[in-house]
Amino acid sequence: MLDAGQRATVLSAPPLQWSPVPATSPPPSSAVHAASAPAEVVDGILAAAPVVVELAEQFAARGHELSVVGGPVRDALLGRLGRAGMDWDLATSARPDATEDLAAGWADAVWTVGREFGTIGMRKGDLHLEVTTYRSDAYAPASRKPEVLFGDSLEGDLARRDFTINAMAVDIAGRRLVDPFGGRADLVGGVLRTPGTPERSFSDDPLRMLRAARFAAQLGVRAADPVVAAMRDLGERITIVSAERVRDELVKLICASDPRAGLTLLVRTGLADQVLPELPALRLERDEHHRHKDVYEHTLTVLEQAMALESRLGDGPDLVVRLAALMHDIGKPRTRRFQPDGSVTFHHHDVVGAKLSRKRMRALRFSNDVTDQVALLVELHLRFHGYGSGEWTDSAVRRYVRDAGDQLARLHVLTRADCTTRNARKALRLQRTYDDLEQRIARLAEQEELQRLRPDLDGNQIMATLGLPPGREVGEAYRFLLELRMERGPLGEDEARRELQTWWRHRNG
Repeated sequence: MLDAGQRATVLSAPPLQWSPVPATSPPPSSAVHAASAPAEVVDGILAAAPVVVELAEQFAARGHELSVVGGPVRDALLGRLGRAGMDWDLATSARPDATEDLAAGWADAVWTVGREFGTIGMRKGDLHLEVTTYRSDAYAPASRKPEVLFGDSLEGDLARRDFTINAMAVDIAGRRLVDPFGGRADLVGGVLRTPGTPERSFSDDPLRMLRAARFAAQLGVRAADPVVAAMRDLGERITIVSAERVRDELVKLICASDPRAGLTLLVRTGLADQVLPELPALRLERDEHHRHKDVYEHTLTVLEQAMALESRLGDGPDLVVRLAALMHDIGKPRTRRFQPDGSVTFHHHDVVGAKLSRKRMRALRFSNDVTDQVALLVELHLRFHGYGSGEWTDSAVRRYVRDAGDQLARLHVLTRADCTTRNARKALRLQRTYDDLEQRIARLAEQEELQRLRPDLDGNQIMATLGLPPGREVGEAYRFLLELRMERGPLGEDEARRELQTWWRHRNG
């Protein structure tokens, strides 16, 4: 649901005169259900981007319509207009060639990568705009790409949009809010509906089912029952959508303010079985301590606790740590074993989970860097539990740091978030123990520059000491010195040479 501030913003505007169309009925082909918009909504949009008014005048001079559509209108009603990184989406009666021709003489830069979908992008000053011809998208039954059909009316364009809260526009020339499907009322009610039937909407573009979950996570809206039912019935159709588009929606969902809401909707409707099957597979599992903990709920709690700690990592959502929290236990279903005493174990679920994380992230076309980082965190998330009450030697602490590498700060967050026990004393003990580990890491880092942990001799010095050419034996010597460094700390070059020569003599007997 909307928060109090957003609800007050929407409710404070004078009521509009419109006739909402039920989600189960197609929109009328004529008759615009819109009236003069509340002055603060229209004025706020146009004042936020005066160049949009200027551009609309350029279009009007050539006989074309131009309106602000979708997100900016919704955000203006929510009091979020001007948020960082927002997109300015505009709809026009002009065809792409005409839009490009007009932009070429007005904008500071123009890009046409979306031309086949009717979209021309442009920049004017600091503002980025995307102008799209009125259109209607639809997928052929077995196609991964939507078929684009251009339209001739703003109302027709709004009718093909995903949800009523995005099927609103501000007609710039007429200075009016166009809301034929009751999007403003749905914002007030915190409900997510489609302009027409959800079955038709999701059949036309199955990605909209993922968007429903994303908006639940971003805006706190509740999917209407017909939307939920259509997601459940049409879930398999998401498989025709490209992995890249699915990935981008999941990223937006996971980085939202309430990803639990979106993920819960995906699992509830069965859509997660198609796009992230490892998540619903965690339901009804039990942890290795035989507490009958729901691993699925535990995972969502770890995600939320990681979010609460991610300010340690910088500003804004941290995608890597959130993905790692979501996937840290996905190896448990594969490693579950029932013991004679009735207990359950999940030995090596960290290693198995890392492999499964790689497989899923590659299927979703994540970058190699993000995939490697998430898989490493999943693999290391149990390492701390061997620390006990501080029994690790300095050598073990160095290995912990070395293995985590540049993901150490994220590992700290994930490990702390993974404590979801309701036993307050146990939680406090784990927290204090990890505090102790971090303090030891800090002390060692200060003493030894631990983050740049390397042997005391580099490859060239090893070759000079042993009289070796480049090759496998140099790598063996390097690993010997690295292990020695881990065990004993800095030796200095002279001591390292003596140890290396002794090792070499014994090796060659």
